[in-house]
Amino acid sequence: MDQRDTDSGASGRGAADRDDMDGHDFIPASPRPAAGAGNDGAGVQFGPGSVTEDDVRRAVSAFARQEARRPGEQSSVGSAVALAVSTRDGVPGIWLTRRSPALRKHPGQFALPGGRMDPGEDAPTAARRELTEELGVALPDCAVLGLLDDYPTRSGYTMTPVVLWAGADRVTTANPGEVAEVFFVPFDELDVEPLFDRIPESQRPVIKLPWRGGYLHAPTAAVIYQFREVVLHGEHTRVADFEQPVFAWR
Repeated sequence: MDQRDTDSGASGRGAADRDDMDGHDFIPASPRPAAGAGNDGAGVQFGPGSVTEDDVRRAVSAFARQEARRPGEQSSVGSAVALAVSTRDGVPGIWLTRRSPALRKHPGQFALPGGRMDPGEDAPTAARRELTEELGVALPDCAVLGLLDDYPTRSGYTMTPVVLWAGADRVTTANPGEVAEVFFVPFDELDVEPLFDRIPESQRPVIKLPWRGGYLHAPTAAVIYQFREVVLHGEHTRVADFEQPVFAWR
């Protein structure tokens, strides 16, 4: 992703991304026991060896993805983001980045690796290229496990999430022109219930995910939430109608 590839995957503001949208109506999600939870309500612990490549492949293969359809809207720009599953000491997780402060749009925000598709690219090819450019992680075509639902952004992109298997204990090398920080996010940190805001600018609920003392916002939060639902819980939950916060509309 170069400096023109900006808001196709960005969300969140600041290191801990603490909520700064005072005055909004905060609506908690309905609680739901984690998959496999016992009678005591304890959630699944995604420890070493708990999730394999075949597990992720089966979950994504069983999901009937939906392409974006916005009748009457102008054509959007195609983009791809990478949900690249790796393991660290056997513990499964994905990579999240904080964008470089030097980028023209959405500097310093949290995002999945990704960006706009180059001419002639499809989403899997673009996601693999962006992983290499941003994190120094080169993956073959066979690492692609499938796609989740398209997410149309307010800034004119159609984001296609690509699920990949990156293997064990991969070393990342952040491109300093695009990435300020790289985070390995274990599945246990992804397995959280979202919160929803109401804003006067939209009738759609604004999704956010609690993460490390703050929040992740859409579009990243919507994509990660669907990944959590499909891969961790086997639920085919749709997220395209979840709204982004107003600061991400630009």
